[in-house]
Amino acid sequence: MIRLANTSDLPNILDIYNDAILNTTAVYTYEPQTLASRRLWFKQKTKNNEPIFVYEEKGSAIAFATYSSFRDWPAYQYTIEHSIYVDQQHRGKGIASMLLKTLIQDAHDKGYKTLVAGIDATNDSSIYLHKKFNFQHSGTIQNVGYKFDQWLDLAFYQLEVSKFS
Repeated sequence: MIRLANTSDLPNILDIYNDAILNTTAVYTYEPQTLASRRLWFKQKTKNNEPIFVYEEKGSAIAFATYSSFRDWPAYQYTIEHSIYVDQQHRGKGIASMLLKTLIQDAHDKGYKTLVAGIDATNDSSIYLHKKFNFQHSGTIQNVGYKFDQWLDLAFYQLEVSKFS
């Protein structure tokens, strides 16, 4: 089941996100987050009307997806960047596809023009997922991040989600 997150989901969201920080190049940061920081994040996203969707299984959030402004300048107000994280034990089950479909529909319904994904260039499964939903590669910034003793390239993909009026 996909639904909007609530504060009781934050411990699971924290675990999923911290696993991504510590064990993957899906997020370019080093230090695990705290529950207090996730509470502030949730509060800010709620204030900004930026949804956090969770995929719930057996009463627990096992994945989450969200979006936020691409950049803070007014001319970017119709462009958003999204993130999807799935618990490591539940990857490969199509959950990310369901969450991405939900994000695209929500962005369309809210009148956004462009949905952006910043993906580590070696993350073949995420690139495949986005291409499946007709995201187009719009460029790669080489050697933009450093993690796990290696330089990382960040690939950008974008999808036009609604017609601009």
